Amino acid sequence: MKRLPRIEQYGLIGDMQTSAHVCDDGSMDWLCLPRFDSPAVFAGLLGTQKHGTWQIAPASSAGRSSSGRAAEHRYHGDSLVLESLWHTATGSVRVLDFMPPRDGAPQVIRIVEGLHGAVEMVSAMRPRPGYGSVSPWIHEVEGRMVAEAGADALWLDTCVPQVEKDSVVVSTFTIGAEQTVTFVLSWCPSHAAAPDVPAPEAALAETLAFWQDWVQECTYDGPYREAVVRSSIALKAMTYGPSGGIVAAPTTSLPEEIGGDRNWDYRFTWLRDASTTLAALLGTGYRHEAQAWRRWLLRAVAGDPENLQIMYGITGERDLRERELPWLPGYEGSSPVRVGNGAAGQLQLDVYGEVIDTLYLAHQSGVAHCADTAILHQRLIEHLVQRWREPDEGIWEIRGARRHFVHSKVMAWVAVDRTIRLAEVRALNIDVTPLVELRAAIHREVCDKGFDPVRNTFTQSYGSKELDAATLLIPRTGFLPPDDPRVIGTVDAVRRELSTDDGLVYRYPTCGEDVGVDGLTGDEGAFFLCNFWLVDGLALTGRLDEAHALFERLLALRNDLGLLAEEYDPVQQRQLGNFPQAFSHMGLIQSALLLQQMATQSSPRHGSVAVPALRSTSRSTRQSTADLTPQHA
Repeated sequence: MKRLPRIEQYGLIGDMQTSAHVCDDGSMDWLCLPRFDSPAVFAGLLGTQKHGTWQIAPASSAGRSSSGRAAEHRYHGDSLVLESLWHTATGSVRVLDFMPPRDGAPQVIRIVEGLHGAVEMVSAMRPRPGYGSVSPWIHEVEGRMVAEAGADALWLDTCVPQVEKDSVVVSTFTIGAEQTVTFVLSWCPSHAAAPDVPAPEAALAETLAFWQDWVQECTYDGPYREAVVRSSIALKAMTYGPSGGIVAAPTTSLPEEIGGDRNWDYRFTWLRDASTTLAALLGTGYRHEAQAWRRWLLRAVAGDPENLQIMYGITGERDLRERELPWLPGYEGSSPVRVGNGAAGQLQLDVYGEVIDTLYLAHQSGVAHCADTAILHQRLIEHLVQRWREPDEGIWEIRGARRHFVHSKVMAWVAVDRTIRLAEVRALNIDVTPLVELRAAIHREVCDKGFDPVRNTFTQSYGSKELDAATLLIPRTGFLPPDDPRVIGTVDAVRRELSTDDGLVYRYPTCGEDVGVDGLTGDEGAFFLCNFWLVDGLALTGRLDEAHALFERLLALRNDLGLLAEEYDPVQQRQLGNFPQAFSHMGLIQSALLLQQMATQSSPRHGSVAVPALRSTSRSTRQSTADLTPQHA
């Protein structure tokens, strides 16, 4: 099988309802319409060109037989408008790719601009609805090309001639200096009237204005502003505007190991991912997204918190049954390709902590009180009180036996702690006396059963020898202060036992051909989010120089557009996993905010620093721990 471009060669465009992936060779290889979780009409990213692509490039570099990569691949300022620039023997040309924030039919707009000389160009659109499984009926209607299949109709408008050949819509044209040729792909239901003929130049101006206005709300003005703004834009692009739901990533089945089967569908809203993403956005001044997500949460959970799912569809759907698409060979042969996600039925106790902590942070950030949310909060904590002692599948969604994961118990403690805090300021009407006792009981149990005194580290689960990078969050949550020897020991142990040869860290040990704690075979790359957690752990334990060095190294691993996938392969030096990944960009933002806060504090003594946690801090229940005052960005 011909090798696809690397994951990091792709850029993201989107309209806050869906998105597309555009390679630096001008090929659009992933597009789901009309929503993030709809079947892809271009699925070449998970197969070959025959599964759906749309390439616009100089004729001399079109196709995958040569690299054909653009000389420059960048975003236009602080926007989601993607620019690709080619220099050829006869001239230079630029292609602008974007999706205007939707007001009507979803549109993908591609504007070809001649810069100098004359360049022969080719546009070859091969639509394949149903994740690459259907060859549509392509025909002309009043000078417009339309591809229809089942419920979907794709309308392609351009000012240059179009012909259909072997189910591919092809346009060949020569563009000179200061000339412009536009292509607009619009989706609508096949039974509906044709969408309006678009106005691409006006749409470009409106799209640029939208992103400019949104970026101006960012309150971060530290040394890593470019990275924070780009990550914030990526997170906004992964937000489904009509509902406020946030997808974990806009792709499915990009592998965590090339050729492996750790391939999952991330086009849904995880309570954990959305909560931590919103914590990052709140830290940079974005409150509207928090309000929208809170409304989404109320609708999704509804009146049934006893059956809380760890994830939902982007408008609150509960049925996310997992299935495989056998006609797709997978990215670089990494099969199976999956849609849906079986983890929706898991028990993950940490989500209570993440959700409640975000509600607490929203309150601290000035988001208006909501009586309905307060009722839901109270029911969630009542349910957690009954279940916190149970084993679960944990933050990493293991597919093996349930365990008493330390991170899950710590986040249960967070849920109780933040509830107490909100009750203390009368944002919740609840008796805190039993909760204060419960908070202390959870704390004692974690310290007794989840800590290995021989290695001076918290472990992955009660009684286990395995480590877990999620324990790096202990000081950020306020469970223990950063100068506690157990915290310092845990940071050191994770670096020692979960580290790659060049100093990045994995989530937890995997077992290659054997079945590991996660119930899976195979391995994976270093997890970007965990490495940002390590940045935080180093900073909080007084090793600021090392924290800055690691943070800047992680920034250097972004692609040329500032985007991060889920993981990084330190051997092949390439990104892995679904792309871009909300977790990765959330971690980047939170680490940047933490480093900025710590730079404004006096130099720590003996490794002890205050905890400027962006997810909030709390008073530890350990008797020897000093009272910690919550601080927020």
